[in-house]
Amino acid sequence: MPIIKSELVIKAPPQVCFDLARSIDIHMQSTSETSERAIGGRISGLIELGETVTWEAVHFGVRQQLTAKITEMEAPYRFVDEMVAGAFKRFYHVHEFTPTENGTIMVDIFDYTSPYGLIGRFADLLFLEKYMERFLLTRNLYIKKLAETQYDEQT
Repeated sequence: MPIIKSELVIKAPPQVCFDLARSIDIHMQSTSETSERAIGGRISGLIELGETVTWEAVHFGVRQQLTAKITEMEAPYRFVDEMVAGAFKRFYHVHEFTPTENGTIMVDIFDYTSPYGLIGRFADLLFLEKYMERFLLTRNLYIKKLAETQYDEQT
């Protein structure tokens, strides 16, 4: 059961970061390398508490689908999405936004279990955990860049 945690300081207010992180459209832009697109549930705009989104993407050369649901939300400080259906056995993904005097600390915690028992744990050690770390960091750096650009333009 790997837990991937990242922390970024973003020079923008929590509301800006919060909205970018839950934007379906921004998610698709930030994951363009895997051709990720929303195909079910909320397919554009800002996802809200209780809503689901079904993503289709290509990972490891295989087209896959995954459905996640927003199970917790405390705007603009925190939201959680959990897998409803997909390739993982389960995941619990926390997004937190803590205000600071210079902007926001964005914390991302991805707690997951791979399928297939021992084989899945071996895959985590060999490649999957590192792949997920890179995937999430790429997405979070994209959010940081957009948030700081938008905030600079507004001030």
